[in-house]
Formats: sequence, C-alpha cells, structure tokens
Amino acid sequence: MFRLEARPEPSRAMMLASPLIAAAAMLLTGSLLFWFLGQKPLHAFYVYFISPATTLYGVGELLLKATPLILCGVGLALGFRANVANIGADGQLTMGAIAAGWVALRFDGVEAAWLLPLMMLAGALGGMAWAAIPALLRTRFNTSEILVSLMLVYVAYLFLSYLVHGPLRDPAGFNFPQSKMFHDAALLPLLWEGLRVNAAFILSLAVVAGAWFFCSRTFAGYRMRVSGMAPMAAAYAGFSERRNVWAAFLISGALAGLAGLGEVAGPIGQLQPSVSPGYGFAAIIVAYVGRLHPLGVLLASLLMSLLYIGGETAQIELQLPNAITGLFQGLLLFYLLAADLFIHYRFKPRVRATPVPPQGAAS
Repeated sequence: MFRLEARPEPSRAMMLASPLIAAAAMLLTGSLLFWFLGQKPLHAFYVYFISPATTLYGVGELLLKATPLILCGVGLALGFRANVANIGADGQLTMGAIAAGWVALRFDGVEAAWLLPLMMLAGALGGMAWAAIPALLRTRFNTSEILVSLMLVYVAYLFLSYLVHGPLRDPAGFNFPQSKMFHDAALLPLLWEGLRVNAAFILSLAVVAGAWFFCSRTFAGYRMRVSGMAPMAAAYAGFSERRNVWAAFLISGALAGLAGLGEVAGPIGQLQPSVSPGYGFAAIIVAYVGRLHPLGVLLASLLMSLLYIGGETAQIELQLPNAITGLFQGLLLFYLLAADLFIHYRFKPRVRATPVPPQGAAS
C-alpha cells in the first residue's frame, strides 16, 4: 500500500515543464489512437498538427480560433488565481454575443463610427451581467459558483435559441433560426485581405498585455493572487474576499462577452442558435495549460486552436470523427493534472506498525 506525501515547494522550472510533459504524453497517446484507427501515426500527425499551418489561410484560421480562447482564457486565469472557479465562460460569451447582436440589429443600416464601440460595450456588459449572477449568489448566500455558473451556460444557450427562433429571427430568412446578417458597419475589420482573422485578435493581444500589467504591477492584482495562494494570510491582511470574487467574475465575464462580440461581428456575422463550439469550456484547459499566466494563456490558446483546426482537417482528409478534437483536449487536461500531481506529491509505501506486547506478558 502507498500513501501520498507532499513534496517541498516545486521549482518554477518544474511548473513550467508540466505543460510540456502533458503535451508530449498527449502526442504519445494520440499516436496509439491513430494506429488503432487504422492511420499511419506520422502521416496523421502531419495532417493534424502541421498541415493546417502550412498556408497563409491556415495561419489566419489559427489566429481566428485562438482569439476567443485568449479572451476567455485570460479572464478565467485571473479568476483562478484568486481561487474563484468560474466555469460559465461559454454562457457569458453567449450573452455577450446576444447583447452585441441586439445593438447591431437595433441600428441596422446605420453607417456610423460609434456603432462598433457601442457593440463592444454591449458585449462586455452582457458578459458581466451574466457573470454577476454567480458572484452575487456566492457573496450573498455562499452558494457554489461552480454549479451556478455552469447551469447558467445552458440558460444562455436556451435564451439565444428562443431569440433566433422568435423575436430576432430574420423575416426574410426562409424560416431558418437565425437573425439578419449584420451590415458592414457592424462587422469587425479584417486584418488581411482574403483571410477571416479580424481586429478582435489585436484586441486579444492588448488584453494579454493589460492582464500581465494588472497581475504584476497593480495592487489589485497582487491582492487577488494572495487571496488565491494564502486565503488566511489575505484575510489577516484585511483583503476583502467579497471584492475579489466580484472582480474576478466581472473581469472574466467582460472578456468572455468581448469574445462573443468577436464571433458574431466576425466570422459568423449574425446571431445563430450556437455562436460557440465550446470555447468557454476549452478556455478552462487553456488557463491551466498556460499556468494561469497571460503569456502562457496566449501560447496555450494557439495550441488549442491548432487542435480545433487539426480536427477539422483530419475529419476531411483522414475521415476521422470530429469527436477526436474533444478527445485530444481531454487528454491534454488529464495529463496536465497527472503531471501536477507528481510534481506536488510523491508515493511512499505505508509502514506497518509492529504490535507491542502488553507489559507483564509472559515471555
């Protein structure tokens, strides 16, 4: 029998090596998976991980899909640093998309420079409003923010479905559940002609830089970090847990709402029954693979984006199921958690205690 024993505080190098170990283990398991599916592992890996980034269009798609992952991942990482488990980023993304889409449809045909900033504001406020619900319930009634934020995701999905089937459905759309296409003034400008990546990617880079400055150069960022690492020390220092919970939820909700804006005002161009293939949930993996650091989140988002695009390419060229993308995401998180476990703990054999005979027993 074995027991877990805590190791001394792991070094920074060990913590940074953990995602690399997890990625290597994921690739090793993936090679076995491809072999069992009747594919040559090297060719399958080329199609899945290299081929999508060999063309300029592929690079553009990589950056396009990385954008919402960066925005959601940075927001979640800030919350996780403060020990606030916001699991509902996908719902906040959806509500941000609804709010921004409503502004675009309300001012349909208005060619004005203020329209896109107004949509950005609406998207951020929509995500913040949805994130404020679990924050209020956590600080007022001590409810589990994990369960509340997760359940609100499906409420947001159903609300979006109601809108595109009813009040916001395009009357000239042949009864399809979708809104009107947004006009040009309500669409984000493209970065390169012929590619779909748009100005939201530049916004995501600015968010990474701002989050790094917030975490490393501001007292509020320091307060959130201390509250997550040593709650008792933070309470002794007078740091308000209520303030940290609200800050974490509102920041992550606003960034998720901006990610929703980037989808409906970018590649989608309208409201549809689904505006996210699960970016908010994938951003949880991104945050942990990035070690809750803004620059790490940026790199992890590019990796996760490659998994999305590689899955689509493998589905077309290798006839593999689309579910393989989710499988690789799950493997990455599983191996990351396993690597962290062995970094922080070690197995030691249990020592059986030798029974001591009672005093005065006959020899």
